[in-house]
This record gives sequence, structure tokens and C-alpha cells, in this order.
Amino acid sequence: MFEVDGKVVLVTGGAAGIGARIVKAFLHEGAKHVTFLDIQIASGNLLEKELATQYGQERVKFRKCDITTSELTDAYDELISQFSYIDIVVNAAGILNDNPDIYVKSINVNVTALITSSLKAYELMRKDKGGKGGTIINISSVLALVDAPTVPIYCATKSAVLKFSNCLGMEPTFSRTGVRVVTVCFGVTDTALVTFNGTETFDPEFKETMLEVSNSPKQSIESAVFGVMEAYKKGGSPSTWLVDLNTPVKDITDDVTEGNKIINRSYHLPQALAPPEGNV
Repeated sequence: MFEVDGKVVLVTGGAAGIGARIVKAFLHEGAKHVTFLDIQIASGNLLEKELATQYGQERVKFRKCDITTSELTDAYDELISQFSYIDIVVNAAGILNDNPDIYVKSINVNVTALITSSLKAYELMRKDKGGKGGTIINISSVLALVDAPTVPIYCATKSAVLKFSNCLGMEPTFSRTGVRVVTVCFGVTDTALVTFNGTETFDPEFKETMLEVSNSPKQSIESAVFGVMEAYKKGGSPSTWLVDLNTPVKDITDDVTEGNKIINRSYHLPQALAPPEGNV
């Protein structure tokens, strides 16, 4: 069981929605400090004021940050200058928009920035380079697990998150570095992301389908965040967790591993690249 108490935490996409509730959850469970990043300045400042009043100014900080720019590494550098280490990073920022004119931004936020953040955290945390170890939690989606013709770009980005996270957290890397990597796949959750206000598909023919999805049953933000916290406390490295339809969070690492084994029947990696037995 991993503890939250006394930890230094960084959360991307933390000004609203699931990210904001994750910030609150870590503070509620005793985090020493939480810095959260977002481009939503008004929401971020308001949340910081609220939480500083409740928990103390020294325990929480909002930083305006476009994670697709050098502002992301600047935020890490600022946090390190204050505490000299980071224990937990939650990459929660994400975009759902498959518009052909916008999809590059979706890839930059959902994949490129998440990888940049993860690698920065990895270098700062790794025990073999003088760090304390730590945990990276990357937010993926059920659409990394199933195929959805309506949003192929979003599916691709979330599949990339899952594959990257599992590879980064594998042995022998984890034993050497002490950096645990956990992936959480959300089902449809009651946030602005799935109201599809302003969200577009790559093909206008799918717009009606997306509206049907927005009217389908959704899990609460509270259920999603509870799942993140449980995955943090119980997850190995690498592990994959499913949080869907307000049901208890489920460790689906074995399912992902089995799926990879089925795919791998058609191809055998060179021995030097093959993962140790039991890895995803």
C-alpha cells in the first residue's frame, strides 16, 4: 500500500473537472504540497484560493501552464527549486477533438506533452541517478482498449498513453530506478469533455453518434477520482486500471498482458528487446 501523506505532487490539467478533484483528493489525504498546471487561469486561481484557505497557502499552488511548451519544464524546475524532489506526477490533461484542423493539438496535449512530463518526472525521481523514486500516473481511456470508428485520433492518442506507460514502467527499469508507472483508463465520465460542446469528429457523419454518447450513462467524477487514488495506493509497475460506470476500480493488468500475448503470437521480438516473463 502506497501512502499519500507527506508527498509532493504535480498534476497537469488540474484547474477543472477530474484534474481539480484529483488535486483536492491528494490534499485531503495529506499531501505535503500539490502544484497543479492548467491554461484555465480564472479557474486555476479560484481553486488555488479555495484550497489555500482550507489547507494552507504553502500546501497548494496553481501555475498557468501550456504543457505543449517549455512552460511545462519551467513548472518542474520551479517545484524542484522549492522542494528538491517530486514524489507523484499525475498527467491528467487531455483533449477530445478529432477535427482535421485541430487533431495535431490533440496529439500534442494527449501524447507529446504527457511523454515530456513523464520523462522529466522519471529523470528527477530515478534512484539510480540520486532521486528518491516515485510514481507517475498517466490517464488513458477505455478507448485505448476498444476500437471506436467515430474518434480514431483520440483512440490513437489514448492507446499511445497506455503502451508508453506500460513500457516505461517495466522491468528491469522499475527495479533500477524505483519509478512506478500506473495507467488509469476512464470510461465515459460526467465532465465537459463528453458534453462535446465544440468537439468535432474527423467525419461529419459521426456527429450524431457522438451526441448519442453524450446522452448515455456516465460515471461520476467522484468515482473516477476514487479509482485514481486506489490505483495509486495499490498499483504495481506497470499496472493498468479500469474505472467505469461507478463500479469499483479494477486492476486489468492481466487482461492487457494476455491481449499483448495474443498479438505477439504473430511476431517474436529479438531476445535483447523481449520483456522479462510476466511483464506487460
